[in-house]
Amino acid sequence: MKILCVSDQVDPFIYTQSIKSQFGDVGAVLCAGDLPMSYIDFIVSTLNKPTFFIFGNHNLKEYKYYRSDIRRNPMELASSALIEAQHAHGATYAGFKCIRDGTILVRDPVTKKDRPLLIAGIDGSIDYNHGLCQFTESQMNFRLAKMAPSLIYNKLKYGTYLDIFLTHASPRHIHDKEDPCHKGFECFNKFLKKYEPTFMVHGHIHLYDMNEERVGVYGKTTVVNAYSHHVIEIPSPEDEEA
Repeated sequence: MKILCVSDQVDPFIYTQSIKSQFGDVGAVLCAGDLPMSYIDFIVSTLNKPTFFIFGNHNLKEYKYYRSDIRRNPMELASSALIEAQHAHGATYAGFKCIRDGTILVRDPVTKKDRPLLIAGIDGSIDYNHGLCQFTESQMNFRLAKMAPSLIYNKLKYGTYLDIFLTHASPRHIHDKEDPCHKGFECFNKFLKKYEPTFMVHGHIHLYDMNEERVGVYGKTTVVNAYSHHVIEIPSPEDEEA
């Protein structure tokens, strides 16, 4: 199964009516942050594929509608369910949660059994100016730790913790930069080592030189920079039948 990954840039190769001829065969879409919600809405309405998104450190106009820990005015709080429905855009918000999507089946390479696609998502970047959706190492480590029960449940029920770790920021020393804004999280490296997802898909690191490394490996995980767009593949029942 092909999965379209996008982040950080409204890609003219995607934002066109010919998107269906180019990417109509994908089974899902992953949005790794810093994208206008209108762009995500276009992808959902045009491709009509399950789409999952997280927020980065920019394009945060609608972030408050998805995070209950952000202060809202009384009118917004009173109608929060309606507001969130209005801003759903047909995509599934994956920030700081584990998702088991039974509508997307993957074929486990070890057991050869079909099971739901397992995704864990994380918003934001390293804290560089105390802005919205920025986190220190300790803050991010705490949020990762809160996901542990769900990941352990996955392991017990499906034999694996995770298929895809969807983030905006990168791990430390993998695709990241040394400036304060673009440093990766060291706790992401520890997460990959412990839970061994098949893929980590991130954004945040712009590829101005397309010869820069887009795909790397950390342990058993393939780390993909989704800047602009990139397609990954994961085993599925349809692949076996084909």
